[in-house]
Amino acid sequence: MFRAGRRVDGVYVQIIVAPTTAARGRTGYVIARKVLARAVDRNRIRRKLREIVRAQRATLAALDVIIRVKRAANRIEQDAAAGEALRLLTGFAARG
Repeated sequence: MFRAGRRVDGVYVQIIVAPTTAARGRTGYVIARKVLARAVDRNRIRRKLREIVRAQRATLAALDVIIRVKRAANRIEQDAAAGEALRLLTGFAARG
């Protein structure tokens, strides 16, 4: 995925997408401890991202997706990262 997938970078997240080899698409989340030191914060943003992916499930069914959080130090940035992920995923879904 990291080598062959199409990438799109935002300020807060990076989305990597490739056609799935499984029956349905899968999603992975990469949230480094350097980006968010506290596990509570990593879990919070992961929950937000999962909800976004759940809402886009039908349009992402044929894709494997990795969402990598690059920066999200506080709650405001975490909300901005979730919004950016939604915008980028919607763009991939619209392109096909």
